[in-house]
Amino acid sequence: MISLDLCIMMLSSLLQIQTGIGVDTIVVAVVLVLIGVIIIMVVGALLFFLPAVVIAGIVWFLTGSELYTGLAFLAIAVLSLTRRK
Repeated sequence: MISLDLCIMMLSSLLQIQTGIGVDTIVVAVVLVLIGVIIIMVVGALLFFLPAVVIAGIVWFLTGSELYTGLAFLAIAVLSLTRRK
């Protein structure tokens, strides 16, 4: 029976021979791609909620009420969500 360590070592040496890159380079590339995808998703969420944050900020500035501010944020966020689809 072949152990997992032996399989990884064989795969690593095969990659090293065929492409000249090691497993560590592939792992670093995958991690960087995942970090990039996460950053893009966070920026997209921030841009999606930007109108709701602006309106909530205006309501809070005018009224000083956290209840009205939260309701305004939720209302604009729901409207933005329903208008997209």
